[in-house]
Amino acid sequence: MLPSEHTNTVDFDTARLQRLGYAQKQLPTLQPVSLAQLRQQLSMQLQTSLDAERILTIFRAESQRLVTFDSLSYVQDSTDMSLQLGETASHSTSYHLSHDGEQLGCLTFTRQQRFKEEELAELESLIASLVFPLRNALLYRLAVQSSLRDPLTKTGNRLAMDQSLQREVELAKRNQLPLSVLMLDIDHFKQINDNFGHHTGDEVLKAVAATIKSQLRNVDMVFRYGGEEFLVLLSGTCSEAAAMVGERLRHAVVSMQMPMHCQQLGLSISLGCAALQLGENTSSLLGRVDSALYDAKRAGRNRLRMAG
Repeated sequence: MLPSEHTNTVDFDTARLQRLGYAQKQLPTLQPVSLAQLRQQLSMQLQTSLDAERILTIFRAESQRLVTFDSLSYVQDSTDMSLQLGETASHSTSYHLSHDGEQLGCLTFTRQQRFKEEELAELESLIASLVFPLRNALLYRLAVQSSLRDPLTKTGNRLAMDQSLQREVELAKRNQLPLSVLMLDIDHFKQINDNFGHHTGDEVLKAVAATIKSQLRNVDMVFRYGGEEFLVLLSGTCSEAAAMVGERLRHAVVSMQMPMHCQQLGLSISLGCAALQLGENTSSLLGRVDSALYDAKRAGRNRLRMAG
């Protein structure tokens, strides 16, 4: 963690929205560039995208024409966005961006030499051109995330699952890499709803989803398949390794602590595991892993079964 030698909260409540209609225009590169020229150019360039990473990449490249720095980093918690551009250095300056009470994240610049006051003033002026395009990009990012996320468990929804599974199957075939899926079901979930109520059932779903995610790699993907069923997509993973992951998930759920009315609510899951076969499509893969899950439940639950 770099010590921050300069931290500000920049609030652009009084800033005006930049006029529309310049999204497709590009100004010629001006060298040397003045602050006024660079702000004008940024105002147009930053409106050409709704991708937050693209916007920050443009901002970094253009702002370095006026103020040199080694790295730019950006963190915004509500959209799970974290971006690092360049190598961090010993001196830093950070800005907590906000507009009308809306938190837009933290922007940090670093370099080997201490920032001069006039350079900080120039950076703050340039940030004024960044705020509205970045805010629009964050709203777009949040909307996309909401459309692909299950609101209860914060896992991917069926739409996200269909898109991701199709993409990963195509990549696995193209690159001749292994791909495996786990389908799991919370055992006796209907009894939990019947005995303790649907609110408790919702808490169990959220807790199980969080436990599953805590046991996986960052590249693994979890989706709510429906009801109390989840699907885990394991790219680059063979069937043997996927079975080991499944057993780890099963033991983690059994070890969960869910106090309920002065007693511990015992939980377990049943799992099916399948690896993508040569020439197989997504429908066939899902069918096989679903059959394996059914076999696990029929065999007594709280176990994993491999697809044939």
